[in-house]
Amino acid sequence: MKKLIFSLLTIVCIAFGQNNFQGFIAALNSISSDSLKMKMIDSFMIIAKAQGIPYIEDSTANFVYRGNGTNVFLAGDMNYWSSNSDRLTKVSGTNFFYHSRVFELNARIDYKFVVDGNWILDPNNPRTCPGGFGPNSELAMPSYVQPPEIKYYPEIPHGSLFDTTLFSTFLNNSRTIRIYTPPNYNSSSDSFGIIIMHDGLEYVSLASMHNVLDYLIHKNEIEPIIAVFIPPVNRTQEYAGNQITQFSQFVVNEVLPYIERKYRIKKSPQFRAVAGASNGGNISLYLALNYPNIFGNVAAQSSNVISAISNGFQNSQRLNLKVYLDIGKYDIPQLIPLVRNLRSILQSKGYDMIYAEYPEGHSWGFWRAHIDDYLKFFFPRLSTGVKEDNGNLVPQKIKLYQNYPNPFNNSSKINFDLFEDGYLEIKLFDTLGKEIKEIIRKNFSKGFYQIEISEFGLTSGVYFINFNFQLNITSNERIYLTKKVAVVR
Repeated sequence: MKKLIFSLLTIVCIAFGQNNFQGFIAALNSISSDSLKMKMIDSFMIIAKAQGIPYIEDSTANFVYRGNGTNVFLAGDMNYWSSNSDRLTKVSGTNFFYHSRVFELNARIDYKFVVDGNWILDPNNPRTCPGGFGPNSELAMPSYVQPPEIKYYPEIPHGSLFDTTLFSTFLNNSRTIRIYTPPNYNSSSDSFGIIIMHDGLEYVSLASMHNVLDYLIHKNEIEPIIAVFIPPVNRTQEYAGNQITQFSQFVVNEVLPYIERKYRIKKSPQFRAVAGASNGGNISLYLALNYPNIFGNVAAQSSNVISAISNGFQNSQRLNLKVYLDIGKYDIPQLIPLVRNLRSILQSKGYDMIYAEYPEGHSWGFWRAHIDDYLKFFFPRLSTGVKEDNGNLVPQKIKLYQNYPNPFNNSSKINFDLFEDGYLEIKLFDTLGKEIKEIIRKNFSKGFYQIEISEFGLTSGVYFINFNFQLNITSNERIYLTKKVAVVR
């Protein structure tokens, strides 16, 4: 028996070495013995499970299902959760089904199998991602970078979460909101910036945003802030329907005054943000558009952008507002042109904006991985000194922020502060220390700057941006700062 299993493994390995997965399928179909087919499938599953299922080869993901069933379909972000679009092919005489599909190397999608009408997780894929209707199986292509900030790290300081129930006279209903205070809140007398999150409780339970805040604060990547997580009661009406005005008044005239009474928060709009996803992004944009004296930052992920918002931005003067927008390639099709149109409007008016498209779908797995991008954009750490990557404090002459987005595909932006005039060289290196590109070399006056870097035809991988700053071209005093960047293709 051991000899037979070894022989079958050898056959499967040879098939993979020549034609990979499709070669294995061809070998299966060429065999007349059903029992031998099943033994070959047994051997393949050993190999596939060791690598990971779906079985990925270059840009092709091979979805496999083995079990009882007559009709098996693949449903997920890539086909907008259709239950009958992508049928898995059954190998005759076996209980083995497969479907192959090409994705971007940095794609990440949620999916399930529909087996004779029953929706199930992929039984051979241990990776799942939380969703609004329960967990889904997750496909992460080889260049996708898993977000470390969503995890819970017991060794770092943690903020606190408090629940309170508020009644709205504008909406005639009550809801429980959750407030996050940073780890140093009780030990400090400072006031803090604030972000208000729509679909707030799901940003905690499904997006682990409290972990993201803990992580970024601990890493000194953002200023400590307070977060207010507000859930909807009548979601569609409040976020994009006939209660949008009353809900906005609830946020501005009831929630914020309560938070101001109970917590130390900064008053200036530049320290206040509002954010959400899908229709939650719509109400965030609505609040930022209509209350620019209150909110100076807005993040809208995969958003339904109603015409009142796009027309409002089109027909108004440029507001003093930072805007973060993103959308997925596999997002809800109707949303993609709405978000792209808003991007064009904001770009034409010169808004300070981050816009990004990712090969992902309308899911919490997508949204949670980019919370850090807009938090670092809205609340960058303003330290009194500058730390090199080794943690040693150096004189406050330059502050280098992490690039965003990171990882990036086509382009990314780096912000930095110069606290004195000087001469600056910025170069891109690979992990072996080889110089890839000189980005800039010139004299700068002190101030805040933003530069854009492109991917320079790079392959996917990790690179380093190196800053070499001198007080002047003849000075011997230099400061070297480095930031890690990730490029996906």
